[in-house]
Amino acid sequence: MPDAEPARRVAIVGLGPRGLGAAEALAARAAETGTRVDLTAIDPGRWPGAGPNFRPDSSRLNLLNVPVHAIDLPPAAYPGASVPPFDRWPQRAGPDADRYPTRAELGRYLVARYEDLRRHPPQGLRITLLDDTALALAPDGGNWTLSTGSGRAGPFHEVLLTLGQPDTAADAQLARWREHAGRGNGTLCPAYPGAALSAAAAAWAGGTVAVRGLGLATLDVLRVLTLGQGGRFAAGRYCPSGREPARILPFSLDGQPPAPKPAGAALDATYDPTADETRAFAAALAEALRGPADAALDEICAALLPPVLRILAAGGAAADRGALARWLAVERDTPGAQEDRPAVQALAANIAIAAGKAPPDAGYAVGQLWRKWQTPLRQGFNPARIAPATAAAVIGFDEGLKRYSYGPPVASARELLALIEAGIVDLRAVEDPDIRLVADGWQLAEGDARMRAPVMVDAVLPSPSLEGAADPILSALRAAGRACPAVEGMGARIRADGGLVGSDGAVLPGLSLLGRMALGSVIAIDSIHDCFGAAAHRWADGVITRAAEAR
Repeated sequence: MPDAEPARRVAIVGLGPRGLGAAEALAARAAETGTRVDLTAIDPGRWPGAGPNFRPDSSRLNLLNVPVHAIDLPPAAYPGASVPPFDRWPQRAGPDADRYPTRAELGRYLVARYEDLRRHPPQGLRITLLDDTALALAPDGGNWTLSTGSGRAGPFHEVLLTLGQPDTAADAQLARWREHAGRGNGTLCPAYPGAALSAAAAAWAGGTVAVRGLGLATLDVLRVLTLGQGGRFAAGRYCPSGREPARILPFSLDGQPPAPKPAGAALDATYDPTADETRAFAAALAEALRGPADAALDEICAALLPPVLRILAAGGAAADRGALARWLAVERDTPGAQEDRPAVQALAANIAIAAGKAPPDAGYAVGQLWRKWQTPLRQGFNPARIAPATAAAVIGFDEGLKRYSYGPPVASARELLALIEAGIVDLRAVEDPDIRLVADGWQLAEGDARMRAPVMVDAVLPSPSLEGAADPILSALRAAGRACPAVEGMGARIRADGGLVGSDGAVLPGLSLLGRMALGSVIAIDSIHDCFGAAAHRWADGVITRAAEAR
């Protein structure tokens, strides 16, 4: 009797949501084709499937920016998969579809999906979890061998890097601050993990804390520094415990907090595009990606005009085509420059729109529609071959609109407003302040305001840049020319199936990368939905195709 066909040996380095999505996709394709696969996942974390961003033991104060009804992750498609979609998962915290769950709750769901795959893999798939850190990657006779903290693993026919947010060299400002704090001149803390920040904050009662950033992470930080220290919100007001800092100084380059998402599924649906509008956008995007940068943004903005005008009119707002075109023209060149209101005034106005108590303005309507088009945006951009300048322009447009499309719950925005009204959050130095290093920490200055903070919390997520990546595997691949940036200052160049493209334009078989570190080749990288989307299935298809070719 002939020997059984040898299994395809595959390694996934990093088993967060992206690695889990790839593993599930490979399980489904292997089962469909009868391909035998030995899959080794390498990750040192305690929570396979969840990764550090969604660890189930993270603070209950760290919320997702997506409500339950919008977490429409496709269930695993391999035979025997039994975990339902998140909104029907029996273990989630409650039935309210408009609720914004915690990061920990989604993490428990992702771990459950991993455990389901581990316990009930389809026939022909064997899974091994290596609780270790991958440190180096080397060619090995047409295959790949990994060096880990405890030895060697492999050789593998295929290696997929799904590294999430790997170690990154600090920017010049943060590097100076770390050196400053290291000499005992103040305390510098990261925003995450929330539990560690909450423990440190116990020593900051009555003091002043500066927060670098004014995005979603800062809203998590504010909850940890207030609710996490015993404070509470009641009737729209903040009731201090006396254990929180007396003053919190958030700041960012533009000094504007993100706009909250619409409150509830019914109001959110008023920003839905029609099927015809989405088809028109997909066609315009395909045309845009074939042309130069300016023409690409012309196409995209032209596709936005009709549906946004319809949404504005339906919401009771002025639908002025010329005014909207001018808003988009500014957005293309200097995102957010249209906003000339003080931060508090803009925050209150966006809360009123999000609550349905005021008609939408141009920015809010554009941003919510853009959020609805994230899937067709990825479907059109990610598999395409795009000129670097065009890719940079479209990614820049998407990044600018994140102040709307990635906004927080209305409740979080209201908490921020209540903290401002209570005098806990101070915005006098919110917009790109002058920052001096002083003996006891940092001095922030804007206009006539001068404020000192002995504590600085860093709530800025580093941009995914291949040049700045400090991860040893990525650094070595870049140095050897096996990886190169897709766009200057962005992530690695990959093919549609994740194949890593070297500086000579060649792709080494079996070496792939997916996720944040591919920004430039792909777009909209920070969505949990992207982890279980088409990119994972294209990679799995490639693995199965190469296995068939090897036979």
